[in-house]
Amino acid sequence: MALTRGRARTAPAAPSACFLLLLVLLLTSSSLLAPTSQGSEGRSILLGAASSSSGNGRGNSCEELPSISGGEARCAYLRAHSPCSPAGYVDYLRLFYCAFAGAPAAACAALALWLVVFFYLLGDTASEYFCASLEGLSAALRLPPAVAGVTLLSLGNGAPDVFASVVSFASGDGGGVGLSSALGGALFVSTVVAGVVALAVGGARGGVVVEWRGFVRDLCFLLLALCYLLAVLVNGEITVWVAVSFVSLYVGYVVLVWTSHCCAEKGKPDAASLSAPLLLDDDDDVVPSLPSHSKTTEAPGTATSRVRAMLHWLAGALCMPLYLPRRLTIPDIAGHRWSRPYAVASAALAPVLLAFTWTSSQRHNPMSSHSVAVLVGGALLGLLLALLAAATTDANSPPRGRRRRVPWLAAGFVMSVLWAYTLARELVALLVSIGYVVGIKPSVLGVTVLAWGDSLGDLVSNVAMAVHGGAGGAQTAVSGCYAGPLFNTVVGLGLSLALAAGAQHPAPFVVPADAAAYEAVGFLVAALAWALFVVPVRGMRIDRVYGVGLIAIYLCFFAVRVCETLGHWS
Repeated sequence: MALTRGRARTAPAAPSACFLLLLVLLLTSSSLLAPTSQGSEGRSILLGAASSSSGNGRGNSCEELPSISGGEARCAYLRAHSPCSPAGYVDYLRLFYCAFAGAPAAACAALALWLVVFFYLLGDTASEYFCASLEGLSAALRLPPAVAGVTLLSLGNGAPDVFASVVSFASGDGGGVGLSSALGGALFVSTVVAGVVALAVGGARGGVVVEWRGFVRDLCFLLLALCYLLAVLVNGEITVWVAVSFVSLYVGYVVLVWTSHCCAEKGKPDAASLSAPLLLDDDDDVVPSLPSHSKTTEAPGTATSRVRAMLHWLAGALCMPLYLPRRLTIPDIAGHRWSRPYAVASAALAPVLLAFTWTSSQRHNPMSSHSVAVLVGGALLGLLLALLAAATTDANSPPRGRRRRVPWLAAGFVMSVLWAYTLARELVALLVSIGYVVGIKPSVLGVTVLAWGDSLGDLVSNVAMAVHGGAGGAQTAVSGCYAGPLFNTVVGLGLSLALAAGAQHPAPFVVPADAAAYEAVGFLVAALAWALFVVPVRGMRIDRVYGVGLIAIYLCFFAVRVCETLGHWS
């Protein structure tokens, strides 16, 4: 992330050329030198799960796989049955048991490394591209800060959780991973992140006092949403109208925030600033330029500077396979990353990627005449947009003015959503496959590993804001520990349930609730009750008592999950 943020204009040319050359060589060698049988096996591994999504979206349930002993037997079973992991582009189970049959340690290391890469890509895509597009749209649409904070900002911060939840309900595992990850993430942020924030501000300052109206409002709305969700879990099924009413809770929350903010600002001299744009139309940057720390005090010819330059080049070359595909397909007009060649390339390749994603997700044959027509149409549209971008952009600065920025920002928003959705789909597929390999339920991995990975960004950003932002930063960090989980629970799960129920309308959708979901809801309610009791009693002060209690609640939840996983009780 630091490598992409710190670039003033474009990525270095040498790593880009090296990566493109390596990509061409790999594609050529794999198509010319691979034997026929191995080539078909490789194609089935890479496209097996995707072809499963073209059919019924689930494939075989793989319920018999854990009962089969021996890697060779499991490989034979996977070859004889359709892929059982959720819709994705890689069949990770066949990759583990067949491609790495003789090296299980290497297979485990590869899956773990790939899991870390997916977490990084999902978080980096959300922070670098998705949030930048949202901030730009907020400025272009002239949203007041109060509304932008509870809508676009919450969507930007909760994008990985929302995408993972929607993908899980839309893919083959029936939503178990999505439900567990959303509840696990809400519990982690409301306990561990909030507790660490309280410990950080409670040590040096003795705690900070927060505004009671916003604190109680956020906690009460989150409690209301959990009660609504608990009723749905107990009922066991949900219709599309009930799911839509669940999402409408957040609409009421936004209206309440807007009303309370307007009433609080009424009569003040700066009340008119609520309707002012966040950025002026003649600003050059939608996202403020970040400072560069590349300058050093060493002379250019010293050994230290040469070693540092070599390490910088090597790091850029290693990160290029993760950076370049997104940079070439996501339109980005941030001033500190503006590059006209990249802008023209993204205008040309974005429609092609959209067309490819659409054809690969359809039930018909991906190589049918309809799919070819869609791909050709995407290529022609990309060519027209590239010519238009080349004719209307400046090489030295991004587009100026709201009318010119909005199309670029909207395109960046759509493509960042597409990338995040694709990455989240692969992440869920990988987690389910890891669950089959290690013998752990995917819902348990969702409530722990996936929740931790998606919430690490909240932990780092909220703690940094609380420590370095003074009393106002601590207030914002504490509010984010409850407003974020409220958005992820209501909008993320509500939208996922609405889409799943709409696909089965008029029949209700069966909610995949298990013990992990009920336990997460119960411990989350306990954490909110602790916060509503301790903070007002201690004069609305966020201190160590409040933080230690929240962390203790999460440790109890984690202990329960470990005991159930180890089989000490069911």
